Amino acid sequence: MPGNIGGTSKYIGFFDECGNLSMDKTDRDFPLFVLALVLVERKAYVSKIIPAITRFKLKYWNHEGVNLHSRDIRKEIGQFSFLQRPDKRGIFMEEISKLIEELPFTLFLCGIDKLKLGRTSSPEMINPYDLALAFTMEKVCRFLNKKHEVELPLIAEARGKKEDFELERVFYRIMSSGTKFLNAEKLKDLNCSIVFKSKRNNIAGVQIADLCAYPSARHILKPDKENRAFDIVEKHLYQEDGKGNIKVFP
Repeated sequence: MPGNIGGTSKYIGFFDECGNLSMDKTDRDFPLFVLALVLVERKAYVSKIIPAITRFKLKYWNHEGVNLHSRDIRKEIGQFSFLQRPDKRGIFMEEISKLIEELPFTLFLCGIDKLKLGRTSSPEMINPYDLALAFTMEKVCRFLNKKHEVELPLIAEARGKKEDFELERVFYRIMSSGTKFLNAEKLKDLNCSIVFKSKRNNIAGVQIADLCAYPSARHILKPDKENRAFDIVEKHLYQEDGKGNIKVFP
């Protein structure tokens, strides 16, 4: 199977997720699994995204090794414990919101409602990540086709050797056999690869995907509730038929 594609593609994609994969232990207050894919132009990633995120980190810490992890920010723990001070939190949240708003990227989102899915399918036959990945790759492939691009390296957050191996297997099966709505013929000329990196690698694109996933999940659960973070995220959604949309299944 392909590994890294060395510096030749116009775009790079980054995956992260929100919610757990278990179909047996579904939180009724948060029954979602959300997959976020951030697509960036390689040149913009080098010249704009990485420098902007580095500048932001160095404004708050003495090094750029801090991982912008949505859960830690919300819980005000670890490197983000200083956010327990309301005056610090307000400024930080305003500035990180502005950062995400101004970064140049395109966002693909898919949410799997595990409660609804469990009512229609046998739990042991379902993997929410597999479903979300298939739906997401359908959109990504349409995007690449419109841009006349055939090459895309993807970086996903590592979840464990077994889980990563299974996801890699599903990914290449999708790319070789297609999906329900995207036949293999349309995929045969695409050169897409996937690699897995842990949070310790401190990859900017994965952190952007992480920061987009949670507010998107909250929006799916309560679309009528005020959600400033999603209002910013929404501006980056991939546009189809004149509007940005999130795939929610079932």
